[in-house]
Amino acid sequence: MTVLDMIKKSLGFELDEDPRYQSRNNSSNRGYSSPRSPRQNPNYGSARPRPDFDDVEPIIPEQSFYEIVLMRPRTIDDVNYVVDQVIEEKNPVILDLSFLENESPANFKLAGDKIRQMRNHYGAQALLLSRTSEKNLIVLSPKKVKLVKKV
Repeated sequence: MTVLDMIKKSLGFELDEDPRYQSRNNSSNRGYSSPRSPRQNPNYGSARPRPDFDDVEPIIPEQSFYEIVLMRPRTIDDVNYVVDQVIEEKNPVILDLSFLENESPANFKLAGDKIRQMRNHYGAQALLLSRTSEKNLIVLSPKKVKLVKKV
């Protein structure tokens, strides 16, 4: 059986069981194909039974898509919202902590502690994207969303 015959069979086409046809396909004439068109096929146009797919169970993902939240927290309540997004909702979050760093060093330290606790207790991942004088971007993701840093 040639590769073309296997493809036809997997798509549901009926193959001729005629030994002359098989010997012609198995011959050493490479590149030669049968000039038989579908109209010459006696089975062309006949009703073939269709496969029954009722017993197939569809696979439905737990979460169809991820919302990636981009946020610039200004208060500790905003940081708590980020923690809820990562832990409860399982959504990745991109944080800009520059406002907290410049305006409230105590809240910035508390935000860093919360990120550390998420990493230690819940397996969240944190990756520094950019740290400049204007931006301090960190991406946080839940355990099941893998962050990979390739250098």
